[in-house]
Amino acid sequence: MKLVIAVIQPPKLNAVREALQRIGVERLTVCDSQGYGRQRGRTEMFRGHEYTTHLLRKIELEIVVNDDFLDRTIDAIVNVARTGPDGNIGDGKIFVLPLDDAVQIDDGTRGPEAA
Repeated sequence: MKLVIAVIQPPKLNAVREALQRIGVERLTVCDSQGYGRQRGRTEMFRGHEYTTHLLRKIELEIVVNDDFLDRTIDAIVNVARTGPDGNIGDGKIFVLPLDDAVQIDDGTRGPEAA
């Protein structure tokens, strides 16, 4: 099993969720998050004053998949979350972590069946 953590732009959430549903990924956790990478924040004007926002709003998806679903999951996220044909800075990142175990709280099921 793998834990896929995808950090995407907020407007892309519904499209990514629908793409994951189409390939059979039905369980995910969605978190609001803030951060920056190569964007380094954003400068904006408010009431005639310039200010810099260092942390930009992002959406973090946490998805547990079996190893055979990993490539399909990553491809679906990349294809839908990318802006433009070549992508842009700020489109997001995907992290893949090994997952040793999962436990379903209600009945104690363990392993891939619990994910």
